[in-house]
Amino acid sequence: MNDALWYLGRGAGLMSLILLTVVVALGVASRAGRPLAGLPRFAVSAVHRNAALLAVSLLAVHVLTLLFDPYAQLKVVDLVVPFRGAYQPVWLGLGTLAFDVILAIVVTSLLRARLGVRAWRAVHWLAYAAWPLALLHGLWVGSDASEPWLLATAVTCAAVVAAGVVWRVALPSGLDSPR
Repeated sequence: MNDALWYLGRGAGLMSLILLTVVVALGVASRAGRPLAGLPRFAVSAVHRNAALLAVSLLAVHVLTLLFDPYAQLKVVDLVVPFRGAYQPVWLGLGTLAFDVILAIVVTSLLRARLGVRAWRAVHWLAYAAWPLALLHGLWVGSDASEPWLLATAVTCAAVVAAGVVWRVALPSGLDSPR
């Protein structure tokens, strides 16, 4: 059972990172105000929102399975207070920071109608900080940190986000959507 929790936690974390990469890349690209790959804006928004929901769900699986996994030896406080974990506190702390930011994004997204778009957007911008924190966490903590397949996945994730940023920055001025 212990091995199952460990593998489930690692797999859910990796899949969450991949989906968060898609979410960030779509978020960057969708701000361009032009169709993405010929898809209408509502379709891109739907994929962005649903990928985010799935990423957050897998993140919850990642955190909860590792909380109950005796190898990880996490305490509840380690899940929300960064840099307290006994194992690799810096790299674990970066994951905790990313988790805290994503939690804030989820909460403010649920309260968006009450907060208003301006306040929601201010918090939503933190996604650009959470993603690299999650990427660094995934690269440096755990038993797979030195595996070539993990490095290849991380490089691919970084390339996808970088491509979205380049595509977005390469727009002629005036095409930005006011959303």
